Amino acid sequence: MRVHLIGIGGIGVSALAQYYLAKGREVSGSDLARSEITDLLDKKGAEVFIGQKAKNISQDIDLVVYSPAVQEDNPELKQARKLGIKCQTYPEALGDLTKKHFTIAVAGTHGKSTTSSMLAMVLIKAGLDPTVIIGTKLKEFGNSNFRIGKSKYLIIEACEYEESFLNYLPKIIVLTNIEADHLDYFKNLKNVLKAFRKFIKRLSKNGVLVINEDDKNIFKILDSRGQVKFYSIKDKESQKLERILKVPGEHNVYNALAALTVARILKVPDKTFFKALSGYKGCWRRFEIKKLVIGHRSLVIVSDYAHHPTEVKATLKAGREKFLNKKIWCVFQPHQYHRTYHLFPDFVKVFSQALEENWIDNLIIADIYDVAGREDKKTKGKVSSEKLIKAIKNNKAIYIPSIKKVENYLKNNIKKGEVVIIMGAGDIYKVFHS
Repeated sequence: MRVHLIGIGGIGVSALAQYYLAKGREVSGSDLARSEITDLLDKKGAEVFIGQKAKNISQDIDLVVYSPAVQEDNPELKQARKLGIKCQTYPEALGDLTKKHFTIAVAGTHGKSTTSSMLAMVLIKAGLDPTVIIGTKLKEFGNSNFRIGKSKYLIIEACEYEESFLNYLPKIIVLTNIEADHLDYFKNLKNVLKAFRKFIKRLSKNGVLVINEDDKNIFKILDSRGQVKFYSIKDKESQKLERILKVPGEHNVYNALAALTVARILKVPDKTFFKALSGYKGCWRRFEIKKLVIGHRSLVIVSDYAHHPTEVKATLKAGREKFLNKKIWCVFQPHQYHRTYHLFPDFVKVFSQALEENWIDNLIIADIYDVAGREDKKTKGKVSSEKLIKAIKNNKAIYIPSIKKVENYLKNNIKKGEVVIIMGAGDIYKVFHS
């Protein structure tokens, strides 16, 4: 069987490509630019085209899988439809896999990647040998977002955007929290809650719903379907987790409690769980700590994916807990004009609080990351990083447009031993990597 994946360099689609390769399928795919992920897929045996053209699609392809970001006028998708090849979105294709496995789906506005990767490391340590498809890279997976297992277990992240998670049929759902996000699609919190309510109805008859008891929005969507297991920061295990976790912050205690609840459902001994978690060092761009030397100055760089005000707050508070007496710089790149516009007051509030309460000493905000195919022209004209800086009203907050200019500014102003938290879901992680 031959599978072609359009947008093969994406964090989700690339994991699916690796699954097909592991199952002995012939795999090809395309993306707009070369990346670490496309290089990894090359090495694993996929044929990767840079650039998307109709000629990349041939009659011998059995299935075309495409990223939800791919538009209907994409030349490869149009050619596949013309040739009568079966076409599926990434969530539809992943949905087919969930029917063949005992699927554990981790959902929620925040914490999906970390909770999924924690759970993966625990189940591997317990000998349950899961297949794992997640939205981040793990060193333990060879710096990949995928692991093939031989058991019935499949761990996935279940993203709510465009109601993708309604394609999945899980046996266990983990629900970390629910907040207003992806408002370019959902418009308001009411519609977000409606989507999550539909998702938990996808749980199998004998399934288990694992929920964060401290999240008020989750209780608005509960029904009587399946068994419900609760976890809370008030649980006695939270103190033990605080002591053993190498990743800082209360939000990571919540993620670990969710993983513990699932581990217990699967009869993993607590001893095995705590041993596995004590060795968990985090995942790509989730408070990922690196050391960097510029000239004679040794710096600490923290790379983090936070792009929602709640995530920003959790990351910056964790940063101050971790680096108590050090000077901390925050470099933030807002992700998507639509999100920045709708959550503008929350971004202003959290950055103002971070500066006033000394979670950070200096703030740099770069230009908003433009998400192709998901922006609206009207919103673009209403919001900018400059407006965000003006609204924060603090002379320690400055606007610097580009990654290169941010890098130059830091090189000229940062001192030995200081910490830089580089934050956002776009390409801001390329600061000091260009």
